[in-house]
Amino acid sequence: MKGTLAQVPTYERSVQLLMVNQFTINLGFYMLMPYLAAHLSGTLGLAGWVVGLVLGVRNFSQQGMFLVGGTLADRFGYKPMIVAGCLLRTVGFAALGLVDSTAALIAASAATGLAGALFNPAVRAYLAADAGERRVEAFALFNVFYQAGILLGPLVGMVLTGVDFRVTCLVAAGIFALLSVVQIRALPARRAEDTKGEERTRTGQDRVLAQWRAILANRPFLLFSGAMVGSYVLSFQVYLALPLEVRRLGGEGEFGTAAVAVLFAVSGLSTILGQTRVTAWCKARYEPGQVLTRGLAVMGIAFVPLLAATAVPVPDSGVGLWLLAAVPPTLAALLLAVGTMIVYPFEMDTIVRLSGDRLVATHYGLYNTICGIGITLGNLLTGASLDAAREVGMPALPWISLAALGLACAAALYGLHRTGRLVTPAPASRPVAA
Repeated sequence: MKGTLAQVPTYERSVQLLMVNQFTINLGFYMLMPYLAAHLSGTLGLAGWVVGLVLGVRNFSQQGMFLVGGTLADRFGYKPMIVAGCLLRTVGFAALGLVDSTAALIAASAATGLAGALFNPAVRAYLAADAGERRVEAFALFNVFYQAGILLGPLVGMVLTGVDFRVTCLVAAGIFALLSVVQIRALPARRAEDTKGEERTRTGQDRVLAQWRAILANRPFLLFSGAMVGSYVLSFQVYLALPLEVRRLGGEGEFGTAAVAVLFAVSGLSTILGQTRVTAWCKARYEPGQVLTRGLAVMGIAFVPLLAATAVPVPDSGVGLWLLAAVPPTLAALLLAVGTMIVYPFEMDTIVRLSGDRLVATHYGLYNTICGIGITLGNLLTGASLDAAREVGMPALPWISLAALGLACAAALYGLHRTGRLVTPAPASRPVAA
């Protein structure tokens, strides 16, 4: 870990700040969001459908607005969108702790989602621009800070929520307020045209519809985005299928709760400790397309321990049952983390290369939207396969499906790599005048 942190000062000051910002953003977000549903249903006594609506609005406003957020970042600069997102999340988080009407809660939830849509594409485009030739290594280090925030946030939130959920909301809002001030004072301005060293006009090529048409005409980018959807569906199973499997066998008591916590800890800690080493090892041996293919294959193979466990008779109780409930899901979580470590830095770098270093934030925005839709559909299908597995007595069904998804996406990426579609597109794919 010391070696990882020692790399931070070797980057531009803006890159260092973006990494710390992402840790803080995730710290504030994850100290609040895991406990929001319990607050809405318990403290406020809202109906289940209202809780689902409030949470769904946040997800929809973020996923649905990523393209707009990226477009605004390319048009007006990365820093304004980062600051606007932090300010909007300050207001949204404070409101979640202070209001109790359904309309106000929905508005606050929408604000927190829109905030993410504003600063996420801008942060990644900014990082890609200022990291220069060290882009892959910078995204690897960025992921360490990202995962550290995810790991620490729920622990801090658990302590604060033990006092009062409103305290959690106000502390999270305070973190984003402080972060907003830091951005305003310390983050250098960065516009999209700085990346290419050219000034764009506000007509012709700069028109939004022309930009979107050009991106939608970038076939290699769209093919890559579609192939990568599977990686997000698979990695999300740490929050869906794996905890459900632990609780199916281990129950809802203390053991089940502890085993699920271990899943998250293994996923986060392995990334924090191993990300930069894994990235350096992969970069020294393989081309980006080969790395992506191997990473998706590892993510597919991650479900093999769960598949193998279905062939083992389930003990009625005791240590054998605990081991069966905890060990295969934990191995799966570890392999998913390794696969994500392999993929993520090269995935972020490939998006920049396929964009031709133009409209990078807009490309990130569309990419996030595509993957967000994929996650939603993937989770629906995963949930359906879990239900079907129980109804027909085929516990192996979901794990076969998820493993097949990973291997199919790996094959798709291999095909894109072999046909040369994961390299920088030709100049003809750039925006044309409307």
